[in-house]
Amino acid sequence: MNWIDYETYVELLPPPEFCFEECLVFLGRADHEVLHRTTEEAVYKLLNLNKSNILIRVTSADKVIRIDFLHGDISSAATREEIAAFVWEWFDLDQDLAAFYYVAEQDPILQKLAHSYFGLRIICMPDLFEALVWAILGQQINLTFAYTLKKRFVEQYGESFSDSGETYWIFPSAEQIASVEVAELRELQFSARKAEYITGIAEMMAEGSLTKETLQGMDQHELHKELTNIRGVGAWTADYVMMKCLHIPSAFPIADVGLHQALQHQLGLEQKPSIEEIQSYAVNWEGWQAYAVFYLWRSLYDSFV
Repeated sequence: MNWIDYETYVELLPPPEFCFEECLVFLGRADHEVLHRTTEEAVYKLLNLNKSNILIRVTSADKVIRIDFLHGDISSAATREEIAAFVWEWFDLDQDLAAFYYVAEQDPILQKLAHSYFGLRIICMPDLFEALVWAILGQQINLTFAYTLKKRFVEQYGESFSDSGETYWIFPSAEQIASVEVAELRELQFSARKAEYITGIAEMMAEGSLTKETLQGMDQHELHKELTNIRGVGAWTADYVMMKCLHIPSAFPIADVGLHQALQHQLGLEQKPSIEEIQSYAVNWEGWQAYAVFYLWRSLYDSFV
């Protein structure tokens, strides 16, 4: 991580293949998002570090990311470094996108997208519990309803801070949800299965049998197997979590409905492509399937405006 600590704010020096404006478009795509707020020039997010809530504003100018601290105790240099590390991971700044753009330049599907959205990075979910819950919530329902369920969940169990008429929320921890009854989640319109999956995962994480650190030490095949051994986590959910939380650029949620829609639109197909057809399109994406999927997702926002 390349960063400068000015004590009252910090700056990140991202790689050249980074565009804050493109990332901001993605962050601002959902009207019902409850975990951050975007404006034309900034994203605001509430973090919980060492049991203290800290509100940050992230902006960018002259290829530098600036993090301002709007609320909370940031007197500790370790806390400021932790915030910088969070934002660095949030924007996936450790990935060498030069390699992805080389792959994209050779591919008829990705070439145009790579030029259109140059500098866009996968917007990650550094918190494993959040990534798993969000992926499970999104199973077999439309995205709008998934955001509605997430909003109810966060506002029921998460911590909040209000400033200048805006309320900011923190995703509940596994420890908080481990003691929640399935019936309580059912009252939020969670299906019985999803409520069971989420409370089960919360219990695993609260007791320490499932940790991000352990998963990060595994190779991709072992990691995928470990994730799909968790009740409620199938192949799509595992690949999504590997892509959005564990920084695996070759993770490939091939069954994703949004991916199918994007390919249908980009290729002018009369119907959505089959899995076999997608596999043939993706031959050139080897090692960068996650970024190919992410850029195709991004193209959907242009397709339906």
